Amino acid sequence: MQIGKPHEAITRICQASAESVEVRGRDLCSDLMGRLSFTEYFYLLLTGREPTDNQRYFLDLLLIAIAEHGIMPTVAAARMTLAADPDSLQGALAAGLLGCGPVLVGTSERCGKLLAEAQARVTVGEDAKLVAVAMLQDIRKAGGKLPGFGHPVHRPTDPRAERILELADARGVSGPHTAMAQNFRAAAAEVWGKPLVMNVSMPIAAVLLDLGFPIATIKAVPLLARAGGLLAHLAEEQQNPIGFTLAAHAEAAVNYRNDEDDS
Repeated sequence: MQIGKPHEAITRICQASAESVEVRGRDLCSDLMGRLSFTEYFYLLLTGREPTDNQRYFLDLLLIAIAEHGIMPTVAAARMTLAADPDSLQGALAAGLLGCGPVLVGTSERCGKLLAEAQARVTVGEDAKLVAVAMLQDIRKAGGKLPGFGHPVHRPTDPRAERILELADARGVSGPHTAMAQNFRAAAAEVWGKPLVMNVSMPIAAVLLDLGFPIATIKAVPLLARAGGLLAHLAEEQQNPIGFTLAAHAEAAVNYRNDEDDS
C-alpha cells in the first residue's frame, strides 16, 4: 500500500555504473576528484550547483565556526557511547548527532525561518525595524525563546558571531538577512529590556540566506561541521578514554531521593 499520491521516483544527485559514478551531472573521477575541495563538493551535493568564491569562502568559514565547542552534551553522549561499545564508531557518532536539535547546534534552521519570515514582510513594504520589534514581541508574549540569542559562556558577545558579521561586511556579502539579524539584535534589547547576546546561529543563517542557500539546507551546515568535531573527540576517546569518567561525574552530580522523602 502506497501512502500519499503516486509519483515518479526521481533523484538528481547520483547514479553509479560499473564504469563510472555520476554526481549532479558531472563525472566524479574525471571531473570532480582533484578539482573541487570537499567544501565545494558539499555545496554541489546540496544545491546542484558549484559555488561562487564567496559561497565557498563562507561555507568554509561557517563550518569552521561551528565544528567544535568543547565537551558539549553531544560530545559527552558520543564519548560515553564509544566507551560502552568501542567497536561502534558509527553508533557513537550517531549518538552525538542525535542531540543536535533546536537547543544545541540546530538553532540556525529556526533562525533562518525567522529571518525569512521577517524579510517577506519587509518585501511587501513593512518597515524592517518595526517588523523586528513586532515579531519579537509576539515571541515574548507567547513565552517562547528567541532563536539565535543567548549563550551560557560567551558574554557580552559571541566572538564567533562577531567575526562572521565582520567578514561578511568586509567581503561585501552582507545583505537584507544580515541587516535583519542586526535589527533583531536591537529589537531584542528593546523587547527584553536588556541587551541579549547574538550567538553564532543567527549570523550563520543570515549569511547563508544572503548567499542564496535554501532554508532547507541551513541545518545541514552545523550538522556536517559537528560531525567533524565529534569524530575528533572520538579519535581522542580511543587514545585517551574519558567516557566513563564523564558518566561517573554525571552520576555523582545527581542526588537520589526516595518518593517517601517528599511525603
